[in-house]
Amino acid sequence: MIPTRKSRLCRLLTTSALLLTLLLLTSACVVGPRFKKPAAPDVGGYTPVPIKNTTGTPNVAGGEAQHLEEGGDIPGDWWTLFHSRALNDLIERALKANPDLKAAQAALLVARENVLAQRGAYYPSVSGSFSATRAKTSNELSPVPNASVFQYSLFTPEVSVSFVPDVFGLNRRTVESLKAQQEQARFALAATDITLSSNVAATAIQEASLRAQIDATNELIKINTNMLEILRSQYAKGYASELDVAAQESQLAQVAATLPPLLNQLAQQRDLLTVLAGGFPDKDLPEKFELSNLQLPQELPVSLPAKLVEQRPDVRQAEENLHSASALIGVARANRLPNFNLTGDIGGMALAFANIFSAGNGFRDVTAGVTQPIFDGGTLMHRERAARAAYIQANEQYRSTVLTAFQNVADTLNALQQDADGLKAAAASKDAAAVTLDLAKKQFQAGYVNYLGLLSAEQAYQQAVINLAQAQGNRYADTAALFQALGGGWWNRTDVP
Repeated sequence: MIPTRKSRLCRLLTTSALLLTLLLLTSACVVGPRFKKPAAPDVGGYTPVPIKNTTGTPNVAGGEAQHLEEGGDIPGDWWTLFHSRALNDLIERALKANPDLKAAQAALLVARENVLAQRGAYYPSVSGSFSATRAKTSNELSPVPNASVFQYSLFTPEVSVSFVPDVFGLNRRTVESLKAQQEQARFALAATDITLSSNVAATAIQEASLRAQIDATNELIKINTNMLEILRSQYAKGYASELDVAAQESQLAQVAATLPPLLNQLAQQRDLLTVLAGGFPDKDLPEKFELSNLQLPQELPVSLPAKLVEQRPDVRQAEENLHSASALIGVARANRLPNFNLTGDIGGMALAFANIFSAGNGFRDVTAGVTQPIFDGGTLMHRERAARAAYIQANEQYRSTVLTAFQNVADTLNALQQDADGLKAAAASKDAAAVTLDLAKKQFQAGYVNYLGLLSAEQAYQQAVINLAQAQGNRYADTAALFQALGGGWWNRTDVP
């Protein structure tokens, strides 16, 4: 059949629209700034004066000297360096059952699916439809179908294809922003994982320290009770005054009063450990922690400052937040530019269902269009300005996060040295107080020292024992804090994305 002039014109217009679309696709650009990863801070260390190896205190639990290995890698299971089977079991159980960790895993899945959903805009959208109509036209009007009937049925199957070329990168910038948000969720999961393991370790160490303080307090109660019995015996024989007995009763009451708060703290730590492990506090944990069952890690890896920004999940989250803000500038800019679209329909139309696909009953159309915002009251302009301001905000938040990360490491390194010195002093103080108390007890029984001297020795010994237990706990706790401050070694774990 020889094509008519009208059909040739339609084909020409269709071909022109397709060529125009192809031209737009091949010359497409992506508006908005290209994100550049922030450079690592140009600093050589964490503290003004390099931290040296910590001092050691022999014959004291947690008194080992610690060697700082500059540039060392953080093990993914750093808590195993404490050589506590109970701690290992509890952390592994928490990593499997903690609801916060499971929520972070679900958040990562949500972010991933949002990226995949947005990527669908890269492809044409195809939909199919079918309609069946029974109609009757007015006798006053000409019959609608060629069959010249006033009552008829109309069957119309149709396939529609629509496509929006990403000419200025609106969809690409949107996908870029969502991918950055997916990375944020990934690093949030890593941060939750590190925080969980660190909290379990810190709580277990605090429990061990409290148990040592409770044991010391019980021992002091026992000592003061024995002294009270001795004084009462001496008072009955006339060798001690009623004032001495009353003073010792007061001393015993004061020591006994310090025990309930310690027991309360211990119960709270046990409840916290149970919840961190994903359980309810009505059931006690099988693990119990003592300072004597923990070993202080003696080799401590300290990451280089340039690596810290790569290892800290909170820094990486802030970086991806900056990346997302950068992409949203492109989204806001692209929304102010022309938007192109291409649609096409193909189908059939017949009065009888059997004739739907008969020759001559088909139809098709192709449409190309462009939309350019002309006036919107400044809405799109101000949205772009807001996106640029949000990028500045995200950039400052990133810088603040980096500064905080370096501060955390510096604080922990300083604490390690101070903890070592503090433990050494506390051990020496406790030994001296024990000798003083022993001599005071002997001299008091022999009548060479009055009761006030003995009471002073008891008080000094009490405080020295408590201080030693706290100093031991501080060394363990700040060692765990160093691993957390350096990123927790999540990159060496297989169970963290």
